[in-house]
Amino acid sequence: MLTEQEVAYSWSRLFKGQQVTDEVIAKAAILLDELRAESPLRHRLEMELSELREKIA
Repeated sequence: MLTEQEVAYSWSRLFKGQQVTDEVIAKAAILLDELRAESPLRHRLEMELSELREKIA
């Protein structure tokens, strides 16, 4: 399991300068699975991911 700091860093690197594709979305979902269900960071990133999914749909 990764720390919140590691997930936040990986998340920002994942989306920095890249086009959002299904592959990027899948990698982001995997990162979310590394966080505890009650994590505020997980909740925030889930919201961001949901918005990104809507944009590419």
